[in-house]
Amino acid sequence: MLERYKTVRAFGSKEIVIKKSRFIGYAKPVHTEEEAIAFIEEIKKKHWNATHNCSAYVIGERDEVQKASDDGEPSGTAGKPILEVIKHQGLKDTAIVVTRYFGGIMLGAGGLIRAYSDGAVAAIEGAEAIEKVLHQEVLVEVDYTWLGKVENELRNRQMRMGETYYTDKVTLTCLPVYGDSDSFMEWMVDLTQGQASIQKGEPAYYIEGE
Repeated sequence: MLERYKTVRAFGSKEIVIKKSRFIGYAKPVHTEEEAIAFIEEIKKKHWNATHNCSAYVIGERDEVQKASDDGEPSGTAGKPILEVIKHQGLKDTAIVVTRYFGGIMLGAGGLIRAYSDGAVAAIEGAEAIEKVLHQEVLVEVDYTWLGKVENELRNRQMRMGETYYTDKVTLTCLPVYGDSDSFMEWMVDLTQGQASIQKGEPAYYIEGE
């Protein structure tokens, strides 16, 4: 698993107008090629009467799947520019469709490349680019006598926290950054003088800064 990667937050869209042609950019996070294809088909169905619905997507930790479609525009003037925007911004697991309604003015090959690039950028703005960081769930079980000290130290450390469970003891769900999890566990052992029961849970991604 990647320790961090960029993608888009959620489905989003934004429209721009270039020489009377409407370009509506749509972006969505996708995790499989099937999801990407379904998203593209959904936009095509929505804009069945559009002049073109051009698209591209990148999927996989190492961008293993990359596809682009010009959907009737001159070869290399639409799908590839959209794909290049995704790659240039370093986004993963992202699909983009740029819908065009022709406005009567020819743009030429260079103009089309710029227009579809701008449409892709607009799509990403509408969907909001974010960075996801891998965290490791660490469950820390302590007696109630330790709770105040542990919680205070975790606040000072600005530790991301999950649920807290209260039974005969207290179990705190701590979420250190994945690469820091082992040193965090060692710190917790020292902090509680070996009195805590500590175990790893599942790794999970969280949005940077939230």
